[in-house]
Amino acid sequence: MFEQVRAAGRQARLAERVDGRPWPLPERRWLVGQTLEDVFLAHWRVAPDAVQALLPAGVEADLHDGSAWVGVLGFRVSALRSRGLLPVPGMSSFLQLNVRTYVRGRDEKPGVWFFSLDASSRFAVEGGRRRFGVPFYHARIAIDRAGDWCDVECARIGERGRVFSGRYRAAGDPFVPAAGSLEAFLVERYCLYSVDRNGRLHRAEIHHEPWSLRTAQAEIELASIAPLALDGAALCHASERQDILAWPLEALD
Repeated sequence: MFEQVRAAGRQARLAERVDGRPWPLPERRWLVGQTLEDVFLAHWRVAPDAVQALLPAGVEADLHDGSAWVGVLGFRVSALRSRGLLPVPGMSSFLQLNVRTYVRGRDEKPGVWFFSLDASSRFAVEGGRRRFGVPFYHARIAIDRAGDWCDVECARIGERGRVFSGRYRAAGDPFVPAAGSLEAFLVERYCLYSVDRNGRLHRAEIHHEPWSLRTAQAEIELASIAPLALDGAALCHASERQDILAWPLEALD
């Protein structure tokens, strides 16, 4: 529990550390804090038209060197909590695997669009859908270490074939992505977009310190968790930890 309290303290102090952030923090109070641990990031280059076909009106695929990108991120969530509260034992830590792409709104603000967020916690699934309008699903997830390698397995409950299976190991020294680099394009994102049941577009601000990454070697067997084919070798990274704050949704339409 002490580590959860320490993580909550780091989250609370994030608002004081804004170096590298591309626009000011919202004036409103943040809503949720969480910490991501043992993060695996795999990204595939995808045709822009294939991504755009899966996006709602009001957002367009954000491109780097003419390509759209789709990422699969697996990690352990810890110290999930609402502002002003401590993490609840047994409810604030769980496993998660996200499929996402990178978009811009009508005002050109870059952010993240989630195709899916699979979590091992029913509580997280219901809370994430209600608070942020994103497509959370309940899944069986395992992230297990075997020597230098870490196995990542995810199977969505109730949707046969929505699966991810792979393993990775970090290599090289940690680095902070340089401005303008592909790595910065993929991880330095400070808002997310979603739509409500009526199809209205919303945006939620997020905040974190610049990511520290390591290159990773990976063997990916299945990636049918994604809504489109992910072909070819993935660009893979690992990160030890990232603290994140999220603000309430704001309607854009």
